Formats: sequence, structure tokens, C-alpha cells
Amino acid sequence: MNLNYKNLPDNTVLSLIAPTASGKTDLAFKLYETGRFEIISVDSALIYQDMNIGTAKPTTDELANYPHYLVDIIKPTQTYNVASFINDVKNLIDNSHQNGKIPLLVGGTMMYYMALFDGISSVPDTNPAIRKQVMNWLDEKGIDDLYHYLQIHDPIICQKLKLSDTQRITRAVEVHLQTKIAMSVWQQTPKTAPCQNPNQNWIGLSVEPDRMWLHERIAKRLDIMWERGFVDEVIQLLQKYPELSPDMPSMRCVGYRQVLEFLAITEHPIMQISPSWRHFSKDLQKNHTIFTTKNNNFVTDSQKLHNLACQDMKNKALYATRQLAKRQATWQRSLARLPHAPTIIQTNQGVFYPMILSFNSIKQVQEQLLNKSVGFTTWNNKLSSDT
Repeated sequence: MNLNYKNLPDNTVLSLIAPTASGKTDLAFKLYETGRFEIISVDSALIYQDMNIGTAKPTTDELANYPHYLVDIIKPTQTYNVASFINDVKNLIDNSHQNGKIPLLVGGTMMYYMALFDGISSVPDTNPAIRKQVMNWLDEKGIDDLYHYLQIHDPIICQKLKLSDTQRITRAVEVHLQTKIAMSVWQQTPKTAPCQNPNQNWIGLSVEPDRMWLHERIAKRLDIMWERGFVDEVIQLLQKYPELSPDMPSMRCVGYRQVLEFLAITEHPIMQISPSWRHFSKDLQKNHTIFTTKNNNFVTDSQKLHNLACQDMKNKALYATRQLAKRQATWQRSLARLPHAPTIIQTNQGVFYPMILSFNSIKQVQEQLLNKSVGFTTWNNKLSSDT
């Protein structure tokens, strides 16, 4: 067996695991053009409709030519958890194999990849009625009240959560209301991982590029986002979805958060669209350095203040994206340490290990998949190639 795409078994599930701005999408396009693959997105930001520029989502034409599953599947006002992702991916993998294709999982949401290769506990799916009840509770009484409920019913999970973890707190409350069992108890149940499916041959290709090279790529991509109108995209989002609030997962995405802060600091009229955004702006303006500078009359020209805030936004977005890439690298190393070597899978096409192979660049992966025939038989091989 080797990594050349022509020689991959028909039951292969191929994962391209790489940080933001590393070039994985371009390689996914090339692999799709071979006719052997269907692309499944593993990106927790691409799921949102109308969030295109700031997520570096493929263009409409690219998505038409290179279809991606799990892109544009929900509105920014909706939520999507890991359990939903796993269920969707398992169905899509089965469908791809039935179509005679190899599912190509591509993205940088490492929490999703950990669920695929390490598994998740058997927490039940969200009940929409319970979800609505909890969100109404949140709107009426705030996150403090939900956290107090958890302190009574699930003190163990509270040790892992901060008050800022709105999504996890609401999810834990939902689970307890729905099942009368604490989330911390559910999390202790045995994990099941899709990669353990005996009818599938799972291969993960994990790319951890040179950090300086990646930082340059991140900076260039952010420059392109600003030029394409990232700020205007966020303004249009708030106009189209007035029910959006600062605590929603979509509004906490890297880049979007920094733009929202910029709009608050510059007192953009869109931030008056709802009480939640007015409150967000006021809280931010109390302690933000730029706003304090304005109040102290160090900057009196409104255009200078705007320019200062704009540069601050760009600097913070750059830093946040670099930090995201750093966290992604940490998750990737955790993936590589997973103990899959003893898990031998016997299929009618041979004996396989669920495995993750490490690379230093997307170029290396491309050479292995499209040009070279390289055999592998052991867990976490370090494949080397000219860069």
C-alpha cells in the first residue's frame, strides 16, 4: 500500500489536517480534480452562511467547481456542536463510499479531528424545545443564573468552565434538563471514534508548517480580507441578522470578534441595532485604551481616532489568528500521540491501522499523493521529502 491516490483502497477515509492559511484548500481542489474524492469540510466557521470573507471560504464559483459538504449549512444565529458534526460526517463518509469516491476531510478545526480519531462520549443530541427554553432563560436572566444552576446540579463541570464559556454552559444546562444526568457524568462514558469503523481505512495527513512561513501567509491573507471588505461583511451580517448577539459562537470567530470591537470603539451606528450590541459597546468603551485616549483628548481628530482603531483591529486580528495557528499545532501533536497502533483493522482489502502521518508542508503531502509512491506500515511515520 502507498500514498499515491491511485493506490488508496476504496474504503479509505483521508483527512488533510493543517492549520489556517497553510494551503490545504488548494491541494483539496487538485485532489478533487482526479475524480477519486469528495470534499467534506472540517471547519467550524465555514458552516455559517453569509460569513465568507473572514472565514476564507471558497468563492461561489470554487464551491460550484469543487463542491464541499458541511459548508453554508446553518445561519450565524444557529449553533452546531461536535456530536452533530460526527453524525453528519459518518453519513457523508458512507455516501461517498457508496458513490465510489474517497471522502476527503479537509479543515483546521482540531476539536472535530480529535472527535473523529479519539472519539466523543455518548452525550444525547440537543432537543430543540429544551434548547429554546435555555436560550430564553439566558436572554431573560443572563449567564450567571445558568451557571448557578450548574453549580447545584453539576459542580464538577463548573470546575472546567468560566463564565465566558457561554456555549458550553448552555449546553451543559440543556443536557441536564433533558436527561436529568449531569454533563460531567456523560463525559465519563466510554468514547467511540468513527476511525474505529472496521469497514473503513482511516488515514490522517497532519501538516505542521514552519512557523515563520505560516505567519507570513496569515498576514498576507488578512491583508486580502481587509481589501475585499471584511468590515463591510460584518456590518451587513448585523443588518441581515438583527437577532445576532455577542455571545453567539459565530460572533466569537477569530477576525469577526476584532471587527466587532472596532465597530464598537468607533461608535458605528450598526452597534445600536439591539440592546445586546449597545451593551457590548458600552462595556468595551469603558476600558479600551483607544477610547480612553479619546476621552483624555490625546486624540482630538475623529479621522485619526478611526485610523488608530483600524490599525488596532488589524493588529489584534493578526495576533488572534497566529494564536489560533499555535493552538492548532498543539492539537495536532495531541492527535499524533493517540494510541492507535494496537488497533488493527481486518477488512476484505487487507489489514490496516487507523493512523496519522506527519508532514512539514502541504507540498510534501501533494508530492506523496499525486506524484510519488511511498509505502507505510506503522503508526505515526515521519515521511520526509524535499521542501
